[in-house]
Amino acid sequence: MLLESAIRNCDNFAIKQADVENILNWETTSKHDIEIPFRPARVILQDFTGVPAVVDLAAMRQAMKRLGGDPERINPLVPVDLVIDHSVQVDVYGTEDAFEQNVAIEFERNEERFRFLKWGADALKNMLIVPPGSGIVHQVNLEYLARCVFNENGVLYPDSLVGTDSHTTMINGLGIVAWGVGGIEAEAVMLGQAISMVLPEVVGFKLTGKLNEIATATDLVLTVTQMLRAKGVVGKFVEFYGPGCAALSIADRATISNMAPEYGATIGFFPADGNSIDYLRQTGRSEEQLKYVEEYLRTQGFFRDYNGADPVFTTTLELDLSTVEPCLSGPKRPHDRVPLADMKADFTKCLTNKVGFKGFGIAEEKKDTVAKFDFNGREYTLKHGSVVIAAITSCTNTSNPDVLVAAGLLARNAVNAGLIVEPYVKTSLSPGSAVVTRYLKDAGLQSYLDKLGFTLAGYGCMTCIGNSGPLPEAVAAAIEKEDLVAAAVLSGNRNFEGRVNPSTRANYLASPPLVVAYALAGTVNIDFKTEPIGVSTTTGKPVFLADIWPSRAEIQAAVAKHVQPSMFTDAYGKITTGNARWNALNPPKSRLYEFDPKSTYIKCPPFFDNLTLDVPEPGPIVNARVLLNLGDSITTDHISPAGSIARNSPAARYLAERGVSPRDFNSYGSRRGNDEIMARGTFANTRIINKFIGQAGPKTIHVPSGEVRTPKGEGGRTWGGWARRELTEARAPQRLSARCRGWDRRWTFTTPRPATSARRPR
Repeated sequence: MLLESAIRNCDNFAIKQADVENILNWETTSKHDIEIPFRPARVILQDFTGVPAVVDLAAMRQAMKRLGGDPERINPLVPVDLVIDHSVQVDVYGTEDAFEQNVAIEFERNEERFRFLKWGADALKNMLIVPPGSGIVHQVNLEYLARCVFNENGVLYPDSLVGTDSHTTMINGLGIVAWGVGGIEAEAVMLGQAISMVLPEVVGFKLTGKLNEIATATDLVLTVTQMLRAKGVVGKFVEFYGPGCAALSIADRATISNMAPEYGATIGFFPADGNSIDYLRQTGRSEEQLKYVEEYLRTQGFFRDYNGADPVFTTTLELDLSTVEPCLSGPKRPHDRVPLADMKADFTKCLTNKVGFKGFGIAEEKKDTVAKFDFNGREYTLKHGSVVIAAITSCTNTSNPDVLVAAGLLARNAVNAGLIVEPYVKTSLSPGSAVVTRYLKDAGLQSYLDKLGFTLAGYGCMTCIGNSGPLPEAVAAAIEKEDLVAAAVLSGNRNFEGRVNPSTRANYLASPPLVVAYALAGTVNIDFKTEPIGVSTTTGKPVFLADIWPSRAEIQAAVAKHVQPSMFTDAYGKITTGNARWNALNPPKSRLYEFDPKSTYIKCPPFFDNLTLDVPEPGPIVNARVLLNLGDSITTDHISPAGSIARNSPAARYLAERGVSPRDFNSYGSRRGNDEIMARGTFANTRIINKFIGQAGPKTIHVPSGEVRTPKGEGGRTWGGWARRELTEARAPQRLSARCRGWDRRWTFTTPRPATSARRPR
């Protein structure tokens, strides 16, 4: 597919014949860091990263006008889809009207951002905006936006894309080449440029056998993630092959592809096959489209036949699906897999291990600490390992009917057995699309989830992105008072420190049915094989997890009966107009966006302030200084916060100085349209340790004074301000540019240059 794109777009300028030859000779050239161009067919954005992209386009139009050009020439040159899915939070949970209340709060907080995005949809050509409350970007992409094959004026070519979200790789499960990039790279593609990337090595992952009776796709992806992390696939493509692939549904494949960032690969690719065509039909694509998609893929050799010879790969590894066992990952990293049978022993060790990825440093005499608190007129007890958040959330798993139906069946069996979830546990269900609600209701399972507190909270990332919302005050106070290691269990893809909720230090990724199970148990410090999950309120007898776990046959029968194509066509038929609040927004009608200098959400970025028609010569960088030394396993989650803005943070002080009250701080992600907020948020994580000073929190050593300071510094300067000042005082002979690199928001100080690499730093 890289080859096809290079040949079709070869103009001997941006894409040259030598590039085609390099791809043809990939077995040799991929070992030598040879760069090739790739021109994707489209771009996908979510609102946290999409707002800055639209802000930049609006700023480009202003600059174009200032330089005497036609501002309406600034438009995306390829189709751009933006799905608003990251703004909704779990403010209200466990009630029948939780969804309506959360959506209302979402619009109240984000009206300015939404009005701006609606302006972009109207003013910019080639841009589709999917309103809030429609679903998660990657699931909407899979179920609705994916073309598989483009048909443009009778010319057929493969669907391919880049997105400003690392989990763009989810669409690899449908046989589409795609991955996440920075905002600069995405904007370059939007404006017609090719991405320059290192020709990757391709790791083959052979799958054999079938999943056993109790394993889920979530257990499989956590196993795959651990294996590929151990293998080392950063900067490489992973392609799955072997007879086991045929046994996996597209939803199962998408679950595995989704977590490519967690196992470090650029993509986790499943070539198209008969299951792909069946999925397109199930999700409501037309027979006309199915016909040309299949015929094109077969003709071009893109259609996989598992009976043929295996492809050639750089290196391979293999997994027998029948050996996959139920598991979780945590407590701090997605590749730290823990078999379900070992969870209690593993958590017990983590509790007293020294502080690290598998340790909390709790003193031996503090292991049995108990905190009592009152909640709704009753007294409850928390201990280390108590579950305070249980969230069925994320594009990774809520796109998969098998695991969601399994969660519903487990909830039904638990309710019928007389089990309950304690009311202080923050339970939520945030599916990836409205289709989930349709089939759960059709199967009669949503009512049982409701009884356990897993009512619909919203269609969005929510807890997975860090929008878990605050815990009840009594719960948060009890945890803080006794320094408890409280736990969150979520069906998400990331569990890095500080991401899910400030009060949960142990965060475990798990399948949706296991999320329900741990909510029922109320603790991760349990051995489900030997200890009951709870005591029946009707019989008084202990109930074990094995007593209520649904069979694979029952799950598959329910999916076959209740997941129907009509549900997809109904859900997506009015996707751009089905939200009354969105329809009521009145954006500006001007083709130029008039930035409000008082806005704390949408700010004209400084990138074009000094732009002239003359290109400045690049110069050397003098006296640049390192701010942080963070060691390994620091990801973009640590340095580009998307969650809540702490009240004592530099970003909070910036907002307070402008009259914004704490209740309206919203999240870092929602304020990515303001570069001042992101500059202050880049190093705001309270858990990471700067090795320069050996302390947790956003601090560094100021040069030349040698003082340890927080990011704000004296006189209101940010760390970026310090760096700019030091370089200016050193009379560096070049113009500095503080670039905010899209998806990872890592501030660097460099001379301006094209952002060419598709390789993402880990």
